[in-house]
Amino acid sequence: MQALNQHLAKDGFRLRGTHMSRIDGFSDVVFGFAITLLVVSLEVPRTFDELNQSLRGFIPFAICFVMLILLWYSHYKFFRRYGLHDAGTIAINALLLFVVLFYVYPLKFLFTVLASGVIGGDNSAFGTGSQMRELMVLYGVGFTAVYMLFTALYWNAWRQRRELTLNRTEIFLTRSSMIEYTAMASVGVFSVGIALLRPHGYSSFAGFAYILLVPVGHIHGRWERSKLKAMRVLRH
Repeated sequence: MQALNQHLAKDGFRLRGTHMSRIDGFSDVVFGFAITLLVVSLEVPRTFDELNQSLRGFIPFAICFVMLILLWYSHYKFFRRYGLHDAGTIAINALLLFVVLFYVYPLKFLFTVLASGVIGGDNSAFGTGSQMRELMVLYGVGFTAVYMLFTALYWNAWRQRRELTLNRTEIFLTRSSMIEYTAMASVGVFSVGIALLRPHGYSSFAGFAYILLVPVGHIHGRWERSKLKAMRVLRH
Protein backbone atom coordinates (compact mmCIF):
# COMPACT_ATOMS: atom_id res chain seq x y z
CA MET A 1 0.00 0.00 0.00
CA GLN A 2 2.90 2.35 0.78
CA ALA A 3 4.28 1.78 -2.73
CA LEU A 4 0.91 2.78 -4.22
CA ASN A 5 0.88 5.93 -2.10
CA GLN A 6 4.37 6.86 -3.31
CA HIS A 7 3.29 6.27 -6.91
CA LEU A 8 0.25 8.53 -6.51
CA ALA A 9 2.34 11.32 -5.00
CA LYS A 10 4.67 11.51 -8.01
CA ASP A 11 2.46 14.10 -9.74
CA GLY A 12 2.93 16.48 -6.80
CA PHE A 13 -0.46 15.86 -5.19
CA ARG A 14 -0.19 15.76 -1.39
CA LEU A 15 -2.00 12.71 -0.03
CA ARG A 16 -4.45 13.54 2.74
CA GLY A 17 -6.05 10.12 3.16
CA THR A 18 -3.14 7.76 3.77
CA HIS A 19 -4.84 6.05 6.73
CA MET A 20 -7.61 3.50 6.30
CA SER A 21 -11.05 4.94 7.09
CA ARG A 22 -14.47 3.35 7.56
CA ILE A 23 -15.45 4.59 4.09
CA ASP A 24 -12.38 2.89 2.59
CA GLY A 25 -13.10 -0.34 4.45
CA PHE A 26 -16.77 -0.43 3.48
CA SER A 27 -16.00 0.43 -0.14
CA ASP A 28 -13.34 -2.30 -0.37
CA VAL A 29 -15.85 -4.84 0.96
CA VAL A 30 -18.38 -3.78 -1.70
CA PHE A 31 -15.80 -4.02 -4.51
CA GLY A 32 -14.73 -7.42 -3.19
CA PHE A 33 -18.35 -8.60 -3.13
CA ALA A 34 -18.86 -7.35 -6.70
CA ILE A 35 -15.85 -9.39 -7.85
CA THR A 36 -17.25 -12.41 -6.00
CA LEU A 37 -20.49 -12.08 -7.99
CA LEU A 38 -18.43 -12.39 -11.18
CA VAL A 39 -17.11 -15.83 -10.30
CA VAL A 40 -18.09 -18.38 -12.96
CA SER A 41 -19.25 -20.97 -10.44
CA LEU A 42 -18.90 -21.53 -6.72
CA GLU A 43 -18.90 -25.31 -7.20
CA VAL A 44 -15.88 -27.38 -8.19
CA PRO A 45 -16.51 -29.04 -11.60
CA ARG A 46 -17.29 -32.77 -11.29
CA THR A 47 -16.95 -33.66 -14.97
CA PHE A 48 -14.76 -32.51 -17.84
CA ASP A 49 -17.79 -30.99 -19.56
CA GLU A 50 -18.47 -28.90 -16.46
CA LEU A 51 -14.80 -27.88 -16.36
CA ASN A 52 -14.92 -26.93 -20.03
CA GLN A 53 -18.03 -24.85 -19.42
CA SER A 54 -16.32 -23.07 -16.53
CA LEU A 55 -13.27 -22.31 -18.67
CA ARG A 56 -15.52 -20.71 -21.29
CA GLY A 57 -16.45 -18.18 -18.63
CA PHE A 58 -12.81 -17.25 -17.95
CA ILE A 59 -12.53 -14.58 -20.67
CA PRO A 60 -15.62 -12.55 -19.63
CA PHE A 61 -14.62 -12.97 -15.97
CA ALA A 62 -11.11 -11.66 -16.71
CA ILE A 63 -12.44 -8.64 -18.63
CA CYS A 64 -14.96 -7.75 -15.93
CA PHE A 65 -12.34 -8.30 -13.21
CA VAL A 66 -9.94 -5.85 -14.89
CA MET A 67 -12.72 -3.27 -15.28
CA LEU A 68 -13.65 -3.49 -11.60
CA ILE A 69 -10.00 -3.23 -10.55
CA LEU A 70 -9.64 -0.07 -12.66
CA LEU A 71 -12.72 1.39 -10.95
CA TRP A 72 -11.32 0.40 -7.55
CA TYR A 73 -8.02 2.12 -8.35
CA SER A 74 -9.80 5.32 -9.41
CA HIS A 75 -11.75 5.17 -6.15
CA TYR A 76 -8.57 4.50 -4.14
CA LYS A 77 -6.80 7.41 -5.87
CA PHE A 78 -9.56 9.87 -4.99
CA PHE A 79 -9.74 8.97 -1.32
CA ARG A 80 -5.95 8.90 -0.93
CA ARG A 81 -5.72 12.37 -2.49
CA TYR A 82 -8.41 14.11 -0.47
CA GLY A 83 -9.30 11.94 2.55
CA LEU A 84 -12.80 13.43 2.55
CA HIS A 85 -15.52 12.10 4.87
CA ASP A 86 -18.20 14.80 4.58
CA ALA A 87 -21.88 14.05 3.96
CA GLY A 88 -21.64 14.89 0.24
CA THR A 89 -18.73 12.50 -0.31
CA ILE A 90 -20.49 9.73 1.61
CA ALA A 91 -23.70 10.19 -0.43
CA ILE A 92 -21.92 10.24 -3.81
CA ASN A 93 -19.75 7.28 -2.82
CA ALA A 94 -22.83 5.31 -1.73
CA LEU A 95 -24.47 5.96 -5.12
CA LEU A 96 -21.28 4.90 -6.90
CA LEU A 97 -21.10 1.62 -4.96
CA PHE A 98 -24.81 1.01 -5.63
CA VAL A 99 -24.31 1.42 -9.39
CA VAL A 100 -21.24 -0.85 -9.35
CA LEU A 101 -23.15 -3.62 -7.56
CA PHE A 102 -26.28 -3.23 -9.69
CA TYR A 103 -24.34 -3.47 -12.95
CA VAL A 104 -22.23 -6.51 -12.10
CA TYR A 105 -24.64 -8.99 -13.71
CA PRO A 106 -25.40 -6.89 -16.84
CA LEU A 107 -21.63 -6.41 -17.24
CA LYS A 108 -20.96 -10.12 -16.92
CA PHE A 109 -23.84 -10.99 -19.24
CA LEU A 110 -22.63 -8.58 -21.94
CA PHE A 111 -19.08 -9.91 -22.04
CA THR A 112 -20.26 -13.51 -21.77
CA VAL A 113 -22.36 -12.99 -24.91
CA LEU A 114 -19.49 -11.28 -26.72
CA ALA A 115 -17.01 -14.00 -25.73
CA SER A 116 -19.46 -16.68 -26.80
CA GLY A 117 -19.69 -15.08 -30.22
CA VAL A 118 -15.89 -15.04 -30.58
CA ILE A 119 -15.00 -18.52 -29.29
CA GLY A 120 -18.23 -20.22 -30.35
CA GLY A 121 -21.07 -21.39 -28.22
CA ASP A 122 -24.74 -20.80 -27.55
CA ASN A 123 -25.79 -17.53 -29.20
CA SER A 124 -29.45 -17.78 -28.24
CA ALA A 125 -29.17 -15.24 -25.43
CA PHE A 126 -31.57 -12.82 -27.11
CA GLY A 127 -35.17 -13.70 -27.84
CA THR A 128 -35.88 -10.62 -29.98
CA GLY A 129 -33.79 -8.16 -31.97
CA SER A 130 -34.65 -5.28 -29.65
CA GLN A 131 -33.05 -6.98 -26.64
CA MET A 132 -29.49 -6.27 -27.87
CA ARG A 133 -30.45 -2.60 -28.09
CA GLU A 134 -31.81 -2.68 -24.55
CA LEU A 135 -28.61 -4.33 -23.28
CA MET A 136 -26.36 -1.74 -24.94
CA VAL A 137 -28.51 1.08 -23.56
CA LEU A 138 -28.43 -0.51 -20.10
CA TYR A 139 -24.65 -0.87 -20.22
CA GLY A 140 -24.19 2.66 -21.58
CA VAL A 141 -26.36 4.20 -18.87
CA GLY A 142 -24.39 2.34 -16.18
CA PHE A 143 -21.04 3.32 -17.71
CA THR A 144 -22.12 6.96 -17.90
CA ALA A 145 -23.47 6.95 -14.33
CA VAL A 146 -20.22 5.54 -12.89
CA TYR A 147 -18.00 8.18 -14.46
CA MET A 148 -20.42 11.03 -13.79
CA LEU A 149 -20.34 10.00 -10.12
CA PHE A 150 -16.52 10.10 -10.20
CA THR A 151 -16.85 13.59 -11.70
CA ALA A 152 -19.20 14.51 -8.84
CA LEU A 153 -16.66 13.26 -6.27
CA TYR A 154 -13.95 15.49 -7.75
CA TRP A 155 -16.36 18.43 -8.04
CA ASN A 156 -17.18 18.02 -4.35
CA ALA A 157 -13.45 18.05 -3.55
CA TRP A 158 -12.90 21.13 -5.76
CA ARG A 159 -15.79 22.85 -3.97
CA GLN A 160 -13.90 22.35 -0.70
CA ARG A 161 -10.50 23.39 -2.11
CA ARG A 162 -9.99 26.09 0.52
CA GLU A 163 -10.76 23.81 3.44
CA LEU A 164 -8.41 21.21 1.94
CA THR A 165 -5.76 23.92 1.32
CA LEU A 166 -5.23 22.70 -2.24
CA ASN A 167 -2.29 24.37 -3.95
CA ARG A 168 -2.23 25.46 -7.59
CA THR A 169 -1.06 22.07 -8.89
CA GLU A 170 -3.66 20.19 -6.85
CA ILE A 171 -6.48 22.48 -8.03
CA PHE A 172 -5.41 21.90 -11.63
CA LEU A 173 -5.26 18.11 -11.16
CA THR A 174 -8.71 18.17 -9.56
CA ARG A 175 -10.15 20.05 -12.52
CA SER A 176 -8.25 17.79 -14.91
CA SER A 177 -9.83 14.71 -13.31
CA MET A 178 -13.28 16.27 -13.67
CA ILE A 179 -12.59 16.85 -17.37
CA GLU A 180 -11.27 13.30 -17.83
CA TYR A 181 -14.23 11.57 -16.20
CA THR A 182 -16.75 13.83 -17.94
CA ALA A 183 -15.15 12.95 -21.29
CA MET A 184 -15.36 9.24 -20.47
CA ALA A 185 -19.01 9.61 -19.47
CA SER A 186 -19.65 11.38 -22.78
CA VAL A 187 -18.44 8.27 -24.61
CA GLY A 188 -21.13 6.31 -22.76
CA VAL A 189 -23.76 8.86 -23.80
CA PHE A 190 -22.56 8.59 -27.41
CA SER A 191 -22.86 4.79 -27.27
CA VAL A 192 -26.41 5.02 -25.91
CA GLY A 193 -27.27 7.41 -28.74
CA ILE A 194 -25.99 4.95 -31.33
CA ALA A 195 -27.97 2.10 -29.75
CA LEU A 196 -31.17 4.13 -29.77
CA LEU A 197 -30.82 5.63 -33.25
CA ARG A 198 -29.49 2.66 -35.20
CA PRO A 199 -31.86 -0.03 -36.55
CA HIS A 200 -32.38 -3.07 -34.32
CA GLY A 201 -29.96 -5.28 -36.21
CA TYR A 202 -27.13 -2.78 -35.83
CA SER A 203 -27.45 -1.99 -32.13
CA SER A 204 -24.27 -3.94 -31.39
CA PHE A 205 -22.31 -1.19 -33.19
CA ALA A 206 -22.86 0.90 -30.07
CA GLY A 207 -20.11 -1.16 -28.45
CA PHE A 208 -17.53 0.18 -30.90
CA ALA A 209 -18.06 3.65 -29.45
CA TYR A 210 -15.97 2.63 -26.44
CA ILE A 211 -12.90 2.47 -28.69
CA LEU A 212 -12.99 6.26 -28.38
CA LEU A 213 -11.81 5.85 -24.78
CA VAL A 214 -8.29 5.16 -26.10
CA PRO A 215 -7.79 8.46 -28.00
CA VAL A 216 -9.71 10.39 -25.33
CA GLY A 217 -7.38 9.06 -22.63
CA HIS A 218 -4.30 9.69 -24.76
CA ILE A 219 -5.27 13.28 -25.63
CA HIS A 220 -6.18 14.11 -22.05
CA GLY A 221 -2.96 12.57 -20.72
CA ARG A 222 -0.80 14.59 -23.11
CA TRP A 223 -2.68 17.79 -22.30
CA GLU A 224 -2.38 17.22 -18.55
CA ARG A 225 1.36 16.46 -18.72
CA SER A 226 2.05 19.53 -20.87
CA LYS A 227 0.14 21.79 -18.48
CA LEU A 228 1.94 20.36 -15.44
CA LYS A 229 5.29 20.83 -17.15
CA ALA A 230 4.45 24.46 -17.95
CA MET A 231 3.35 25.09 -14.36
CA ARG A 232 6.62 23.67 -13.01
CA VAL A 233 8.65 25.86 -15.40
CA LEU A 234 6.77 28.98 -14.29
CA ARG A 235 7.18 28.05 -10.63
CA HIS A 236 10.96 27.81 -11.04
